[in-house]
Amino acid sequence: MSQRHFEKVWNRLTDKKNDVIVYITMEIGADPDVYDPVRALLESRQLLPHTPDTDPLKDPLFQRFARDTSKIPTYSGGLGVLAGDTLKSFADCHLPAVAISLLYKEGYFNQVVDSQLGQISCGVKWSPETTPGLYLLHDPMEKDQPLTIELPFFSRDLNDHNKEHLIFAQIWVKLEFSQNCDYFVPEFLLDFAVDANPPIIRNAAAQLYNAESSLTKAIQRRILGMGILPTLRKIGISPATFHLNEQHGVVVAMQLIAEELHNTQLRNGTSAVTRKEIMMAAEKVASRLVYTIHTPVVAGHDRFDKMLYKGICSTTCSEILDVLAHDKDHPGQYNFTAMAMRVNRSANSVSRLHRDVTHKQFPDFTQKISAITNGVHHLTWISAARADVFDKFEVLKGWREHPGVFTEVAQLDQDVSFQQSLLEAWRQDNRSLIKHVNEMLQLHRRQTVETWIDPPNYLSTILHREVLLEPDMLTFGFARRFSTYKRADLIFYDIDRLCDIIAKYGKPVYFLFAGKAHPADEPGKHVLIDLLKRQQELLEKSGNLAKLIFIPGYDMSIAKILVSGVHCWLNCPKRPLEASGTSGMKAAMNGVPNVSIMDGWWVEGYHNGLTGWKFGREGEINLDSLSEKRETLLYQEDSNSFYKLLPSLINDFYKSENSEVFLRKGIENLKRNIPIFNTHRMAAEYLQRYHLNLPDEQIAKMDGYAKLYSSDI
Repeated sequence: MSQRHFEKVWNRLTDKKNDVIVYITMEIGADPDVYDPVRALLESRQLLPHTPDTDPLKDPLFQRFARDTSKIPTYSGGLGVLAGDTLKSFADCHLPAVAISLLYKEGYFNQVVDSQLGQISCGVKWSPETTPGLYLLHDPMEKDQPLTIELPFFSRDLNDHNKEHLIFAQIWVKLEFSQNCDYFVPEFLLDFAVDANPPIIRNAAAQLYNAESSLTKAIQRRILGMGILPTLRKIGISPATFHLNEQHGVVVAMQLIAEELHNTQLRNGTSAVTRKEIMMAAEKVASRLVYTIHTPVVAGHDRFDKMLYKGICSTTCSEILDVLAHDKDHPGQYNFTAMAMRVNRSANSVSRLHRDVTHKQFPDFTQKISAITNGVHHLTWISAARADVFDKFEVLKGWREHPGVFTEVAQLDQDVSFQQSLLEAWRQDNRSLIKHVNEMLQLHRRQTVETWIDPPNYLSTILHREVLLEPDMLTFGFARRFSTYKRADLIFYDIDRLCDIIAKYGKPVYFLFAGKAHPADEPGKHVLIDLLKRQQELLEKSGNLAKLIFIPGYDMSIAKILVSGVHCWLNCPKRPLEASGTSGMKAAMNGVPNVSIMDGWWVEGYHNGLTGWKFGREGEINLDSLSEKRETLLYQEDSNSFYKLLPSLINDFYKSENSEVFLRKGIENLKRNIPIFNTHRMAAEYLQRYHLNLPDEQIAKMDGYAKLYSSDI
């Protein structure tokens, strides 16, 4: 980026006359192996500082940014990847935004999978200091010192009184660049791994979603929320809007309310605060907050024992929590989701169905809860082969800047050249995926004599040419976090019935699975190992036609080759526990049809069967349906529905050489779902809640994205 462009963006963010959004999130996932505009620009060699007699490939800048594989690890997807996609679109759309999260130096894990032991979590060591594009900020007055913020922290003393301490955080920055490298969104990452901090602080900040104790979890959320205002003020950014990406950072609302109360005390010359004053301050602060709730799952909503939390906060904060975080169903706890619901000017769910569920969960806030359906960053998730096809057709010109262009695919419905080009790109991506899987199976076979790990796939133990996968065979993909309600093992509930269906048609069917369970989620890990134990039985009972493969080490790179290389995307959560789900959107970006339970985004993306298939129960949504107990997960009912659907899928795929049914649904996905389920459109809908004062030209552009779809109808 040129110095001129950099200063233009930075001055816009730090000019107090301009409106700025601060996006607050517990994690940010933006793997440069999948999408990296800086690397793409360097590889084009247009801006490399080289002379005619030097090789640009030897340039240190090029080597650092285009060849270095160091990166911030991705945890397990979900909220973090969505945050990364959102910020990429903010950058592409040139929105005045910054993001704040924590810098975690531990807790990331590589997933090793053993067929007998299941998931084994191996810690990842990474170095922020040597990661390209990540910078430790320095104090402009003492340039050899890191830029540091100081925060008050409280703990109980021997007399059971709260004692105030100071804790410290260094500030790192990563820039999320627009696709043309002419704009960026800075992501400020707070690093509490400072020697001056007590071990309890360093431990809480070391690992994402560290839940070793309620106290650790409470401290982690607290230091995120407390660090926001000091960081922004230290850097010189005055946000108009705080966007809470989930309630994890809601402590910033407490900080803002406490400041309002302090000003009231100064004006009135008093020291005590009343409930009325707290409510008045909260109402004023709420005008600056936007809140996105992401899950109906109970474990996703933070609650903390009152006595525990009072031990780590000031008296004023306790008084604020007593008024705003009370929970009538759990009077001994503070409910941080309830507080986030109370203190905002706009609250939104992440799909229409999730909105309806959230209304039932939080009936007191029904009037303020709307829907903004999630999206994904189309430039990140569309494969290179598909992108080459889109570049060839004039009616799709400008698709990178405006995903709404894909509505013009309607003009190509009868274009044989387009159909053949898309089909060939699909086959190319499928061949790449199958090659990756076969090489993985062979690698795991070799590792049986090199390590103590039993291969995670039965095929690796009997490896010969006949058991390798072949391209152009019906392939299902599934990749997401292994949690019980996501029911990764649903379609294998009745192995005999599944195998009978596949054997009857005599055609191969592949099931490619990937995903991680949280290291502390024992039930989720049990689902994973149960899946592995079904591989041999599935293969043998189907006459070697049904092959279930697990791809370990799930990350964004694996996700991308899966969503573009399979023939249909499987999603089988218990309805309505999948608030949105974005993996299926990534498949749709490539024209891959979904085979899914009618939950989350798929209720909106199904289009009466034009873009894929549905199965499973579609009963009335009530609070009882939110249960995650095993006996309520509807395994028999929903698996039966899948088995009834499967014969038509096999028949439609194999009945003709070109699989017209799948190709037709693929084209409908491009036409109907790319314009809707992208983060440019999502950003435009959020912009309607942000109330930013933007140039007319930019408002017109964002209005164009917003007109593609209205989530809240």
